[in-house]
Amino acid sequence: MKPLRFHPEAEAEMRDAAAWYEAQRQDLGKNFLTSVQEATQRVQINPRLSPIVALNVRRRLVRTFPFGVLFRDLDNQIVVMAVMHLHRDPDYWKSRRPPPSPKRHPSTLDP
Repeated sequence: MKPLRFHPEAEAEMRDAAAWYEAQRQDLGKNFLTSVQEATQRVQINPRLSPIVALNVRRRLVRTFPFGVLFRDLDNQIVVMAVMHLHRDPDYWKSRRPPPSPKRHPSTLDP
């Protein structure tokens, strides 16, 4: 399984949505985060099951909530580009570029 990383803006919008849901009803924000986690786990298991919605970007729907996880399946990782409300402007995230891959510290390299 490839590692999965969130674009910083995708992580921020996910947390904002969770906070909004939590303000609506206790534990609803927690339920939202659990549903997003389940969607990202399904992405990691088989990213190609998700349809392509833009050039090199796929979407996995979030169960129970009107959100989709938009991601890029790169050679060495999966990058979540947006956790998008499905009734929002569908192109707002397109200017985002995947963050650079984290560099391994030399002391963590295998001999």
